[in-house]
Amino acid sequence: MIKIILKKGRDESLRRFHPWVFSGAIAQVQGNPAEGDIVAVHASDGAFLAYGHYQVGSIAVRVLSFDADVLAPDFWEVMLSRALAVRVACGLHPSSHPEQSGAPATTCYRLVHGEGDNLPGLIIDYYDGVCVMQAHSVGMFRAKKQIADALVAVYGPELKAVYDKSSGTAPFKAGLELVDGYLYRREGFDQDELTVLENGRKFIVNWTEGQKTGFFLDQRDNRALVGSLARGRNVLNLFCYTGGFSIYALSNGAAHVDSVDSSRKAMQMVDRNVLENGFDPSRHTSLCCDAIEYLRDVPEGKYDLMIVDPPAFAKHRGALKNALRAYQRLNAAAISKVAPGGFVFTYSCSQVVDKEAFALAVFSAAAQCGRSVRILDRLNQPCDHSVNIYHPEGEYLKGLLLYVE
Repeated sequence: MIKIILKKGRDESLRRFHPWVFSGAIAQVQGNPAEGDIVAVHASDGAFLAYGHYQVGSIAVRVLSFDADVLAPDFWEVMLSRALAVRVACGLHPSSHPEQSGAPATTCYRLVHGEGDNLPGLIIDYYDGVCVMQAHSVGMFRAKKQIADALVAVYGPELKAVYDKSSGTAPFKAGLELVDGYLYRREGFDQDELTVLENGRKFIVNWTEGQKTGFFLDQRDNRALVGSLARGRNVLNLFCYTGGFSIYALSNGAAHVDSVDSSRKAMQMVDRNVLENGFDPSRHTSLCCDAIEYLRDVPEGKYDLMIVDPPAFAKHRGALKNALRAYQRLNAAAISKVAPGGFVFTYSCSQVVDKEAFALAVFSAAAQCGRSVRILDRLNQPCDHSVNIYHPEGEYLKGLLLYVE
């Protein structure tokens, strides 16, 4: 086993169970690890601290275990079983909300959320028997076959397929074949998309052609909140992707919903989802255009509920300043245009933008508009996008529900 020896005094974060080892904390590497190898991390006095995946970069080790579990042959099966148990406890797996509970059916959720499930570098989303995985590290990419085998063991006959969609997330390294494809397919299953249920709403998910794993599961609770406030309102859903917020608004009695996204494929999927849920098409309009430009030209007062859910404006800390300015401009446009007595749901999914910085950007936008604005709720990610208490960086989604007079 290759050993990583830390500098004196640089073991405190690991002793507090933080799952990252930074390159600057390393005093010595005993051996010649390849990227993705499992290595043992030791303190300067030789005490064992953790096992993890070795990688080249500022984060040198992503911790998989603080004991010897990672070396056990059933490691992946045990870890995935634990992750599934959390989703069952949260009532997300279909078997955990039978008809007697009265809860509308949900057949999709995030099974593994990286560090939140003690599997840093791994994302797995579940869509009615299909698991779509994305490796964000070389170690997880190299382990993908073992992970697929463990998924087969954990889910048993209900598993229809395991699809690897890591080409856009795994670090590019010579020798890695970054080609998406199926790691497992049950005999007779040949689909690349399914209709899944979320709180009884129907959504068509295409994991081969859609963004990320095919659907944005992290807004499930926030979509329900939008729906609860949408009755009788004219709704604008900006950066709508496949129309998650739009479907909830329509199903809860919105007068009309306009969905805006620059992706033509996404807008075609919105139209399909509207029809799939049986809504009158006259209550919905799909607009394939730039969301920011559309908002700029919207007449004041046309909408009394807006959803502003842009893609990440900052992928790294170097982009933080520009991102905060972009959030301020976007929210100023929304706050200035929403009708009196209207709601604005605004979000940031940029991990490097913390809650305080985002709230300050929205505050600055409100002050710029000079309107009376109340914060009714502070919004975040749902329970299947869990945050490891020792890794607060995992809390990436933040939002505000605003009431604008």
